[in-house]
Amino acid sequence: MTMHDWTRVDAGIFHAFRHSWIEEIARALNRGILPTAYYALPEQHAAGFGPDVLALQGKFDSNDDDGMDGHASSSGGGVLLATPKLQPTAETDMAFYRRKQSSIAVRHVSGDRIVAMIEIVSPGNKSSRNGLRAFVEKAAELLDKRIHLLILDPHPPGRRDPNGIHGEIWEEIAGEEYTAPADQPLTLAAYESGLSVRAYVVHLRVGDALPDRPVFLEPEKAVMVPLEKTYLAAFDAVPRRWQRVLQTPA
Repeated sequence: MTMHDWTRVDAGIFHAFRHSWIEEIARALNRGILPTAYYALPEQHAAGFGPDVLALQGKFDSNDDDGMDGHASSSGGGVLLATPKLQPTAETDMAFYRRKQSSIAVRHVSGDRIVAMIEIVSPGNKSSRNGLRAFVEKAAELLDKRIHLLILDPHPPGRRDPNGIHGEIWEEIAGEEYTAPADQPLTLAAYESGLSVRAYVVHLRVGDALPDRPVFLEPEKAVMVPLEKTYLAAFDAVPRRWQRVLQTPA
């Protein structure tokens, strides 16, 4: 059993776990999964879509041996993988989000280019209509800027998102309804944003193992995020008192 039922504990317990999971994902990406031209940073934010982990493309001098082509180097960086075995759940063209409005672009102080964002949904993102709306609109805005997303939602749908967080995002960007399977309420959604937006969505039940999922760094090029390994490492840091609550059969 891996994925736990986080509705059994207070939101503060999940928040502490979430913080650890964010750190574990960033460490895993930086320890050889990402090509040497890229790096990941946990991002601190108060609420809403922050995001949790930024994947950035570094700036290199023209004589840098690592280059910017995404291939592995002697320093042990990972390799961008083509993803022909992944079948998109759905695809839409880029005409979806053209509302003229003021917005604040999320940037990192390093000045290096943001290529992807990873977000772990928290209960607060779904606790109010305004909170959910802000999350969905921010996701659509980032995809419109051709920033790839990986969104992990370990919480079941509620009355504000009856088809899960992906259902809300897909309706926003494509104007199409999405029906999530009733018996698999948890969602892992990767979005590839190029000339079109492709969604790669899997659903899980409580107790399911977490499959590796892609985070796209370029159109049709991704690295795989080890969700099971990082989840278990983060869960090991949860106080034993709350581990017992989460692991005790209902």
